[in-house]
Amino acid sequence: MNVLKDFPFHQIPAPLLQWYGVHKRSLPWRENPSPYKVWVSEIMLQQTRVEAVKEYYARFLLELPTVEDLAACEEERLLKLWEGLGYYSRVRNMQKAAKILVSEYGGEFPKDVRELQSLPGIGRYTSGAIASIAFGLPVAAVDGNVFRVASRLEENPTFISDPKYRNYLEEKLSAIYPESGTACSEFTQSLFELGALVCKPLRPECERCPLKDLCRAYEHGTQTLFPKTAPKKEKRIEELYVFLIETDEGFCIRRREQGVLKGMNEFPSHIIVDGESAEQVLHEWGVYGFTEIKREYYTHTFTHIHWKMACVWVRADGAPFDAYSLAEIEENISLPTAFRQCIKTLQKR
Repeated sequence: MNVLKDFPFHQIPAPLLQWYGVHKRSLPWRENPSPYKVWVSEIMLQQTRVEAVKEYYARFLLELPTVEDLAACEEERLLKLWEGLGYYSRVRNMQKAAKILVSEYGGEFPKDVRELQSLPGIGRYTSGAIASIAFGLPVAAVDGNVFRVASRLEENPTFISDPKYRNYLEEKLSAIYPESGTACSEFTQSLFELGALVCKPLRPECERCPLKDLCRAYEHGTQTLFPKTAPKKEKRIEELYVFLIETDEGFCIRRREQGVLKGMNEFPSHIIVDGESAEQVLHEWGVYGFTEIKREYYTHTFTHIHWKMACVWVRADGAPFDAYSLAEIEENISLPTAFRQCIKTLQKR
């Protein structure tokens, strides 16, 4: 990692905490921040906007208010509660961790950061958030907002993907935390809040920043050059059929057995190889007596893959899959967003 001229990290807490006391948002997970509430909110907030999370969080906590409830929840119901948030491995890991917490810790979260990190789906960031926000411990939680704020303050040219940079920031920030208690919780959240409300990715509102007098990027007008990120790899493109197979029993659903979204429900899909036709695929699956009704095209982008989907609605006499009415699918069957958008095809009857 690049060696920088020493930055006065110790001057950050006082002005930042004062600013946070005045400008912090009222968010549901900030009310009585128990370890469980902090955990659920932090997992939900990964890759998802705050405004989008609020409704999911309220619904999730209403149905699963304790770690015991999460541990005991049936998987299909759990996935349905998570539907729309994506990255379903997150909620599956949450349930795995909940079962361990119930069986080995009596439903209580350990305060030790290493023990927290031993739980499925809880890494350095999430463990830091739980430890500092819920337990009031002086442990840094470094997320994208914190990387952005810190890299601009220092004009640090290190790629934020460099593990050494995370180690460096965790060490520097943990050293300036208040000793313990509510101030620790607020300091962690003040760093998040500054990145979310002021030190924004594209249009930072520097004149409102309580740390502008410390900020080297503000001094030199280089805000938009930081943080430094490694060049992104091109996404792999996959073309696939997504079949809305309608029989007398309803529309066919199955579990994905491999690839992205493995283990999730789907309208039967198939990655197109060598220009094979929809009819060929259906015949190979054993769908019979089918007639194509409509075909629509959609796209969906994952972290490393871009899907180009031909959504094919067919009426069939029979198919080797379970079938459900649209009402049942809407109410009880969890479908990832990539497949759920194909329902629009049916709404254009």
